[in-house]
Amino acid sequence: MTRRRLGPRPLPVHLGVASTLWLSGLAALPLARTGLLPWHPELGLEAASMTPALKSADLPVLMDAVSDAARARFEAFTRGVEAYWAHPYAREAREHASVWQAGTAHLRSHAPAGAPILLVPSLVNRDYILDLAPGRSLTDYMAARDLRPLVVDWGEPGTEERSFDLTDYVEQRLVPALDAAYSIAGGAVPVVGYCMGGTLAVALAQARPDQVSALVLLATPWDFHAGGAAWSEVLKAYQPVFAPVAVPGSVMPVDLLQTCFAAVQPTRVADKFRAFADLEPDSDEALLFVQIEDWLNDGVALSGPVAADCLFGWYGENQPVRGRWRIGGETVRPEALTVPTLNFIPAHDRVVPPESALALAQAIPGAMSAHPRAGHIGMVAGRGAETGCWRPLCDWLFAYAK
Repeated sequence: MTRRRLGPRPLPVHLGVASTLWLSGLAALPLARTGLLPWHPELGLEAASMTPALKSADLPVLMDAVSDAARARFEAFTRGVEAYWAHPYAREAREHASVWQAGTAHLRSHAPAGAPILLVPSLVNRDYILDLAPGRSLTDYMAARDLRPLVVDWGEPGTEERSFDLTDYVEQRLVPALDAAYSIAGGAVPVVGYCMGGTLAVALAQARPDQVSALVLLATPWDFHAGGAAWSEVLKAYQPVFAPVAVPGSVMPVDLLQTCFAAVQPTRVADKFRAFADLEPDSDEALLFVQIEDWLNDGVALSGPVAADCLFGWYGENQPVRGRWRIGGETVRPEALTVPTLNFIPAHDRVVPPESALALAQAIPGAMSAHPRAGHIGMVAGRGAETGCWRPLCDWLFAYAK
């Protein structure tokens, strides 16, 4: 079979981790049979109830059953990957005019007219998650309601950006992009930030309050240790690996960052591809899966200093919620914001735990919150995105856009 796609990236890591974990059940069986296996606390009661049956079972038969189960999972995973590679979908690039540029960054207008809205996506993924495909496009929906989405397209780090830290991206890219949007609007504009783009938007609103008429935060992290400390522990282990590339002039490759994600949720990728293997290839569900996976695997490298700021400063030291995150020497303080703010906190977010985003919502005076029953990506591009996010977002924005 001819390989059509890059993902899931990095495939050798996902294959190796999944097979190792599934086969580790063989090594764990003797301990499980004696009740000495240290189960996760959430599984303790269930494991205790299984111990008598494990003790009475014939060990060779039990080991064969575990081997068969591991093999079946691995085969389903590889079937899912092959089905993904073979899927006929190919995204057609949609050209949007650039109304401002600096370095590799552009501000792209997704409509010729309407009330301007500045949209700030994450630095680590492409901006087209906000314009995934016809019918699955937040920016199309906004344009149809007489809003003019102006989307920050960060681009790949170029020669200049390779030495940028988060302060540089805010001061030399985001503030000028806001200036351009302000000029187009003839006044203050609403700012909508998604994921880490929302975290940067908080700093932007603090730096330029007179140019921001309202702030919307979509699945925006703030307390990076909330919802479990897995990220913190993983980063402690990976710091010697990251350190050589987390320096000015270097970049953190997409595959290295994806390896870090895999360490936090080791079988997450394998599990979703096993589920994909059972879908009808021509179903809408399969199409949406492929569209999102193509976007996920089309990631962007981070400049070395940004990688250090995010991985060590945010996830490692939890600087934002501790009042230690600074942009241009100024501490970013959401409690000092005075702009009207609406937080969308998806209830089933595995990337930004709801507790992380809620910490930001609670810190901003008078902030409102919405809790769509969706995940991190599904909220902006999934089947329920229109009712759960797009419509209430636009309804709220009308009061602040012009």
